[in-house]
Amino acid sequence: MIGCDCVVCQSPDPLNKRFRSSIFVESKGFKLVVDTTPDFRMQCLRAKVSDLDAIVYTHEHSDHILGLDELRRFCVVHDKRLPVYGSPRVLEYIRRIFPYALHNPVLYKGLPELDLHEIIEPFKLRHIHLTPHRMPHGNTESMGFRFDDARGPRFAYLTDCKQVSSAIRKDIHGIPVLILDALRKKPHPTHLSLDEALEVVREVKPQRAFFTHIAHDLDHNLTNAELPPGVALAYDGQIVEV
Repeated sequence: MIGCDCVVCQSPDPLNKRFRSSIFVESKGFKLVVDTTPDFRMQCLRAKVSDLDAIVYTHEHSDHILGLDELRRFCVVHDKRLPVYGSPRVLEYIRRIFPYALHNPVLYKGLPELDLHEIIEPFKLRHIHLTPHRMPHGNTESMGFRFDDARGPRFAYLTDCKQVSSAIRKDIHGIPVLILDALRKKPHPTHLSLDEALEVVREVKPQRAFFTHIAHDLDHNLTNAELPPGVALAYDGQIVEV
Protein backbone atom coordinates (compact mmCIF):
# COMPACT_ATOMS: atom_id res chain seq x y z
CA MET A 1 0.00 0.00 0.00
CA ILE A 2 1.28 3.49 -0.83
CA GLY A 3 2.49 5.31 2.28
CA CYS A 4 1.95 2.33 4.60
CA ASP A 5 4.48 1.33 7.24
CA CYS A 6 2.71 -1.85 8.42
CA VAL A 7 4.72 -5.03 8.96
CA VAL A 8 3.62 -6.62 5.67
CA CYS A 9 4.22 -3.52 3.54
CA GLN A 10 7.69 -3.13 5.03
CA SER A 11 8.49 -6.85 4.85
CA PRO A 12 11.63 -7.89 2.90
CA ASP A 13 9.95 -11.22 2.09
CA PRO A 14 9.27 -11.32 -1.69
CA LEU A 15 6.12 -13.36 -0.99
CA ASN A 16 4.66 -10.22 0.60
CA LYS A 17 5.26 -8.13 -2.53
CA ARG A 18 1.97 -8.26 -4.44
CA PHE A 19 0.83 -6.92 -7.78
CA ARG A 20 -2.88 -6.83 -8.61
CA SER A 21 -4.69 -10.11 -9.18
CA SER A 22 -4.53 -11.73 -12.62
CA ILE A 23 -3.76 -15.15 -14.05
CA PHE A 24 -2.06 -16.39 -17.22
CA VAL A 25 -3.34 -19.72 -18.52
CA GLU A 26 -1.46 -21.90 -21.02
CA SER A 27 -2.67 -25.20 -22.44
CA LYS A 28 -1.36 -27.00 -25.53
CA GLY A 29 0.15 -23.76 -26.81
CA PHE A 30 -3.02 -21.69 -26.35
CA LYS A 31 -2.42 -18.69 -24.09
CA LEU A 32 -4.90 -16.41 -22.37
CA VAL A 33 -5.02 -13.98 -19.48
CA VAL A 34 -7.82 -13.26 -17.08
CA ASP A 35 -7.83 -9.49 -16.41
CA THR A 36 -5.30 -6.85 -17.43
CA THR A 37 -4.41 -5.01 -14.25
CA PRO A 38 -2.57 -1.68 -13.94
CA ASP A 39 0.49 -3.88 -13.25
CA PHE A 40 -0.04 -5.88 -16.45
CA ARG A 41 3.14 -4.70 -18.19
CA MET A 42 5.36 -5.67 -15.27
CA GLN A 43 3.53 -8.96 -14.81
CA CYS A 44 4.14 -9.88 -18.46
CA LEU A 45 7.79 -8.87 -18.32
CA ARG A 46 8.38 -10.86 -15.14
CA ALA A 47 6.61 -13.97 -16.49
CA LYS A 48 8.19 -13.58 -19.96
CA VAL A 49 4.80 -13.59 -21.68
CA SER A 50 5.52 -13.05 -25.38
CA ASP A 51 2.18 -13.91 -26.98
CA LEU A 52 -1.53 -14.07 -26.15
CA ASP A 53 -4.50 -15.64 -27.92
CA ALA A 54 -7.38 -14.25 -25.84
CA ILE A 55 -8.28 -12.01 -22.90
CA VAL A 56 -11.08 -12.75 -20.46
CA TYR A 57 -12.38 -10.24 -17.90
CA THR A 58 -13.97 -10.87 -14.53
CA HIS A 59 -15.42 -7.35 -14.11
CA GLU A 60 -14.87 -3.70 -14.95
CA HIS A 61 -13.13 -2.35 -11.84
CA SER A 62 -9.99 -0.38 -12.58
CA ASP A 63 -7.65 -2.74 -10.73
CA HIS A 64 -8.63 -5.48 -13.20
CA ILE A 65 -8.92 -3.68 -16.52
CA LEU A 66 -6.74 -0.56 -16.80
CA GLY A 67 -3.71 -2.39 -18.18
CA LEU A 68 -5.62 -3.07 -21.40
CA ASP A 69 -3.56 -0.59 -23.43
CA GLU A 70 -0.50 -2.81 -22.96
CA LEU A 71 -2.15 -5.41 -25.22
CA ARG A 72 -0.89 -3.31 -28.14
CA ARG A 73 2.48 -5.03 -27.99
CA PHE A 74 0.99 -8.47 -28.72
CA CYS A 75 -1.01 -7.05 -31.63
CA VAL A 76 2.00 -5.32 -33.16
CA VAL A 77 4.54 -8.12 -32.76
CA HIS A 78 2.21 -10.84 -34.03
CA ASP A 79 0.20 -8.64 -36.44
CA LYS A 80 -3.20 -9.77 -35.22
CA ARG A 81 -6.37 -8.66 -33.50
CA LEU A 82 -7.04 -10.08 -30.05
CA PRO A 83 -10.43 -11.41 -28.96
CA VAL A 84 -11.67 -9.99 -25.66
CA TYR A 85 -14.44 -11.65 -23.63
CA GLY A 86 -16.50 -10.02 -20.91
CA SER A 87 -19.93 -9.18 -19.57
CA PRO A 88 -22.00 -6.41 -21.24
CA ARG A 89 -20.91 -4.08 -18.45
CA VAL A 90 -17.22 -4.83 -19.02
CA LEU A 91 -17.53 -4.35 -22.79
CA GLU A 92 -19.33 -1.05 -22.36
CA TYR A 93 -16.53 0.15 -20.08
CA ILE A 94 -13.94 -0.82 -22.70
CA ARG A 95 -15.87 0.99 -25.46
CA ARG A 96 -16.01 4.13 -23.34
CA ILE A 97 -12.43 4.19 -22.04
CA PHE A 98 -10.51 2.54 -24.91
CA PRO A 99 -12.42 3.39 -28.12
CA TYR A 100 -9.17 3.65 -30.11
CA ALA A 101 -8.56 -0.09 -29.54
CA LEU A 102 -11.74 -1.10 -31.35
CA HIS A 103 -11.34 0.42 -34.84
CA ASN A 104 -11.24 -2.11 -37.66
CA PRO A 105 -9.08 -1.43 -39.53
CA VAL A 106 -6.91 0.07 -36.81
CA LEU A 107 -6.33 3.84 -36.95
CA TYR A 108 -2.59 3.23 -37.14
CA LYS A 109 -0.22 0.41 -36.32
CA GLY A 110 0.98 0.50 -32.75
CA LEU A 111 -2.47 0.66 -31.15
CA PRO A 112 -4.16 -2.33 -29.52
CA GLU A 113 -6.50 -4.11 -31.94
CA LEU A 114 -9.36 -5.82 -30.11
CA ASP A 115 -12.55 -7.65 -31.01
CA LEU A 116 -15.16 -7.72 -28.24
CA HIS A 117 -17.25 -10.79 -27.44
CA GLU A 118 -20.07 -10.80 -24.91
CA ILE A 119 -20.15 -13.64 -22.40
CA ILE A 120 -23.69 -14.97 -22.15
CA GLU A 121 -23.22 -18.71 -21.63
CA PRO A 122 -20.41 -21.27 -21.46
CA PHE A 123 -17.96 -20.83 -24.32
CA LYS A 124 -14.93 -22.48 -25.84
CA LEU A 125 -11.50 -21.03 -26.61
CA ARG A 126 -9.91 -23.65 -28.84
CA HIS A 127 -9.89 -26.74 -26.56
CA ILE A 128 -10.51 -24.85 -23.31
CA HIS A 129 -14.11 -24.71 -22.10
CA LEU A 130 -15.07 -21.85 -19.78
CA THR A 131 -18.23 -21.89 -17.68
CA PRO A 132 -19.01 -18.38 -16.35
CA HIS A 133 -20.55 -17.78 -12.93
CA ARG A 134 -21.91 -14.41 -11.81
CA MET A 135 -21.07 -13.43 -8.23
CA PRO A 136 -22.01 -10.38 -6.13
CA HIS A 137 -19.25 -7.80 -5.73
CA GLY A 138 -20.48 -4.59 -4.12
CA ASN A 139 -22.64 -2.58 -6.52
CA THR A 140 -21.59 -4.74 -9.47
CA GLU A 141 -21.02 -8.37 -10.35
CA SER A 142 -17.81 -10.26 -10.85
CA MET A 143 -17.62 -13.24 -13.16
CA GLY A 144 -15.89 -16.39 -12.00
CA PHE A 145 -14.93 -19.20 -14.34
CA ARG A 146 -14.66 -22.98 -14.30
CA PHE A 147 -11.98 -24.11 -16.75
CA ASP A 148 -12.41 -27.53 -18.39
CA ASP A 149 -10.58 -29.54 -21.02
CA ALA A 150 -11.25 -32.95 -22.55
CA ARG A 151 -10.54 -34.58 -19.19
CA GLY A 152 -13.25 -32.54 -17.44
CA PRO A 153 -13.06 -29.69 -14.90
CA ARG A 154 -9.47 -28.61 -14.18
CA PHE A 155 -9.72 -25.47 -12.03
CA ALA A 156 -12.00 -22.64 -10.99
CA TYR A 157 -11.08 -18.97 -10.66
CA LEU A 158 -13.38 -16.99 -8.36
CA THR A 159 -12.00 -13.59 -7.44
CA ASP A 160 -13.65 -10.36 -6.24
CA CYS A 161 -16.78 -11.84 -4.72
CA LYS A 162 -18.72 -11.49 -1.50
CA GLN A 163 -20.62 -14.76 -1.84
CA VAL A 164 -20.29 -18.06 -3.66
CA SER A 165 -23.79 -19.39 -4.29
CA SER A 166 -24.89 -22.95 -3.65
CA ALA A 167 -25.25 -23.45 -7.41
CA ILE A 168 -21.61 -22.46 -8.00
CA ARG A 169 -20.43 -24.62 -5.11
CA LYS A 170 -22.26 -27.59 -6.59
CA ASP A 171 -20.83 -26.91 -10.06
CA ILE A 172 -17.21 -26.86 -8.85
CA HIS A 173 -17.47 -29.48 -6.10
CA GLY A 174 -14.32 -31.60 -5.88
CA ILE A 175 -12.49 -29.61 -8.56
CA PRO A 176 -8.71 -30.24 -8.72
CA VAL A 177 -7.78 -26.58 -8.07
CA LEU A 178 -9.83 -23.71 -6.66
CA ILE A 179 -8.43 -20.17 -6.77
CA LEU A 180 -10.60 -18.04 -4.51
CA ASP A 181 -10.97 -14.47 -3.25
CA ALA A 182 -9.79 -14.02 0.37
CA LEU A 183 -9.02 -10.38 1.08
CA ARG A 184 -8.24 -10.29 4.79
CA LYS A 185 -9.32 -11.61 8.21
CA LYS A 186 -11.66 -8.73 9.00
CA PRO A 187 -15.02 -8.96 7.15
CA HIS A 188 -15.30 -6.76 4.07
CA PRO A 189 -18.48 -5.55 2.33
CA THR A 190 -17.49 -6.68 -1.18
CA HIS A 191 -14.89 -9.45 -0.74
CA LEU A 192 -14.70 -12.79 1.03
CA SER A 193 -12.80 -12.71 4.30
CA LEU A 194 -10.33 -15.46 5.15
CA ASP A 195 -12.89 -17.32 7.28
CA GLU A 196 -15.57 -16.96 4.59
CA ALA A 197 -13.19 -18.33 1.98
CA LEU A 198 -12.32 -21.27 4.23
CA GLU A 199 -16.02 -22.03 4.66
CA VAL A 200 -16.37 -22.23 0.85
CA VAL A 201 -13.35 -24.56 0.66
CA ARG A 202 -14.79 -26.86 3.33
CA GLU A 203 -17.99 -27.30 1.31
CA VAL A 204 -16.51 -27.42 -2.19
CA LYS A 205 -13.69 -29.80 -1.16
CA PRO A 206 -11.19 -29.01 -3.93
CA GLN A 207 -8.04 -31.09 -4.10
CA ARG A 208 -6.04 -27.86 -3.69
CA ALA A 209 -7.08 -24.30 -2.89
CA PHE A 210 -5.20 -21.03 -3.34
CA PHE A 211 -6.39 -17.69 -1.97
CA THR A 212 -5.92 -14.56 -4.06
CA HIS A 213 -6.69 -10.81 -4.07
CA ILE A 214 -4.87 -10.60 -0.74
CA ALA A 215 -4.69 -7.32 1.16
CA HIS A 216 -1.70 -6.14 3.13
CA ASP A 217 -3.35 -7.38 6.35
CA LEU A 218 -2.11 -10.93 5.66
CA ASP A 219 1.54 -11.92 6.03
CA HIS A 220 2.23 -14.78 3.65
CA ASN A 221 4.06 -17.24 5.87
CA LEU A 222 2.24 -16.45 9.12
CA THR A 223 -1.13 -16.86 7.42
CA ASN A 224 -0.14 -20.09 5.67
CA ALA A 225 0.87 -21.56 9.02
CA GLU A 226 -2.76 -21.14 10.16
CA LEU A 227 -4.36 -22.70 7.08
CA PRO A 228 -5.43 -26.35 6.76
CA PRO A 229 -3.56 -28.84 4.54
CA GLY A 230 -4.08 -28.27 0.84
CA VAL A 231 -4.93 -24.58 1.32
CA ALA A 232 -2.45 -21.72 0.89
CA LEU A 233 -2.15 -18.08 -0.05
CA ALA A 234 -1.21 -17.63 -3.69
CA TYR A 235 1.84 -15.51 -4.46
CA ASP A 236 3.07 -13.41 -7.37
CA GLY A 237 4.73 -15.46 -10.08
CA GLN A 238 3.37 -18.74 -8.77
CA ILE A 239 3.00 -21.56 -11.32
CA VAL A 240 0.29 -24.17 -10.72
CA GLU A 241 0.21 -27.24 -12.95
CA VAL A 242 -3.14 -29.01 -13.30
